[in-house]
Amino acid sequence: MHPYTLFDIIGPRIVGPSSSHTAGAARLGNVARRVLGQPVCEAEITLYGSFAKTGKGHGTDKAILAGLLGFAPDDLRIRTAYEEARAAGLEVQVQFSAQEAAHPNTARIRAKGADGRCIDLVGVSLGGGLIEVRRLNGMEVIFRCEYPTLLVFHQDQPGVIRKVTEVLDNEQVNIAFMRVMRNTKWGNACMILETDNPVPPACVEAIRKMHPVIREVCAL
Repeated sequence: MHPYTLFDIIGPRIVGPSSSHTAGAARLGNVARRVLGQPVCEAEITLYGSFAKTGKGHGTDKAILAGLLGFAPDDLRIRTAYEEARAAGLEVQVQFSAQEAAHPNTARIRAKGADGRCIDLVGVSLGGGLIEVRRLNGMEVIFRCEYPTLLVFHQDQPGVIRKVTEVLDNEQVNIAFMRVMRNTKWGNACMILETDNPVPPACVEAIRKMHPVIREVCAL
């Protein structure tokens, strides 16, 4: 369980009326951009629950779009996110869904980069600017980006976790929290490693070279 501080409760400095509907939304968009690993050229944003009901008035759609553009939650350009997106060549569609979601502040972000790479992320805003990503590219995950986070998508088989953690150990990267999610035994799996210090690019490349067991690596 992640500990909460006074600053988590008060929330961050933001643009907009709500830390959950604007700051958290902007962070979700920013995480989607970082997972994609390149500027976003096309995006489809779907809002659910409270996000869908009050998101337009609170600027939730603008906040997520601003995050996709790489803007921080306190960036004044959130207010003109649609104009900024047009200037950047980012095509966006926003849907306000009546469908129920497990959490009232839920957003689904589908984004595409210039090279055709796509990501599909479902996340929630927990309040105070805190977020939690719960699905990524069809796989159940759980991470909040409160720590440097390494995502390793791989085939579920013995020895993979040991090999990945050995690479981190060799570079003195300490693991604070770790989860492994999988769809089925021997099927697709995702290793989520939250670390005390950022994972060096050399580690990321070393893990990527573990083909064909390793399918994708993303450092956040």
